[in-house]
Amino acid sequence: MNKNYYAILMAGGVGSRFWPVSTQDFPKQFHDMLGTGDTLIQKTFHRLADLIPKENIYILTNERYNDLVLEQLPEVTQKQVVLEPAMRNTAPCILYASLKIQKENPDAVMIVAPSDHWIEDEQAFSKNVKQAFDFCQENDALMTLGIQPTFPNTGYGYIEFDKSASEDIKSVNQFREKPDYDTAKEFIAKGNFLWNAGIFMWSVKSVVEAFKGNQPSLYAHFEAGISAYNTEAEAAFIEENYPKAENISVDYAIMEKSNNVYVIAADFDWNDLGTWGSLYDKLDKSENGNAVVNARTLVEDATGNMISTPKDKIVVIDGIQDYIIVDKDEVLLIFPKSKEQDIKQTLQKVKDKFGEQYG
Repeated sequence: MNKNYYAILMAGGVGSRFWPVSTQDFPKQFHDMLGTGDTLIQKTFHRLADLIPKENIYILTNERYNDLVLEQLPEVTQKQVVLEPAMRNTAPCILYASLKIQKENPDAVMIVAPSDHWIEDEQAFSKNVKQAFDFCQENDALMTLGIQPTFPNTGYGYIEFDKSASEDIKSVNQFREKPDYDTAKEFIAKGNFLWNAGIFMWSVKSVVEAFKGNQPSLYAHFEAGISAYNTEAEAAFIEENYPKAENISVDYAIMEKSNNVYVIAADFDWNDLGTWGSLYDKLDKSENGNAVVNARTLVEDATGNMISTPKDKIVVIDGIQDYIIVDKDEVLLIFPKSKEQDIKQTLQKVKDKFGEQYG
């Protein structure tokens, strides 16, 4: 394996739209959401390890999840777990991890990958990442993987690329925010728009230079700790300084401001597994059109439901269509799939009424 290949596996989110399974104390990336026997973070780590040396995969997460990471990924050492003492969006943590990696290996090329995505063809994923790495080793480039749209989705941002380019690697014209339905239809009709999957590749030199040029104050904030990184002094520096960093996404911080951004249209099927409905879309369905994780079911006149319970729990449903039915500890959620975006707000109402321990 190439010792210059690195990964930053992003595993700090809460995944509140997957409540009640995903909670602040035990978020979705640490659950076997697909019922395969592996948690989402385990599946992502092993996917990356097909191309990248295991010791070069860094896990970026909130400090409260340190023990969960080490428990679920026994191949990982404490040195590889990069801990955030506060939630500060994606730019600060990516810059922090990039400076650590650059200090260790100035020739590194790296991928930034969310821990909770569903990717079916893992060989195609590795092929696309290798293609990006090869390009980044030869060019000053910030790269991303775009997903071919299959319908006018209003829940994703879009990447507009140069339509005249004939190569697989295309220059990005601009990033577009989540559109309304009519705008999304226009994007797809134009043929040069991809879904933004939030998967990035670059050389460590290129990404650090991008931060230095586009976010000088943020760069200076973390560059001040260079002497401490990868030493015993690092934890104290980060504990004091990380919470003072600007709350900003990597898209806005550098990707939207740089003119050396490129995209590869992914060769694999992808889903960001952001909601119960997206999970339903990717799971095998029963003859009644229900998607089931762990449960044993007796179904009458019930179709289109997403059912998730503790292992082997018996669920009997009759006359229910297109609902999310989730049983987890003290909480039973029965919620229309059409309103799944409201689960986040419902969670807050539950915490307000019954206590923070339920979220």
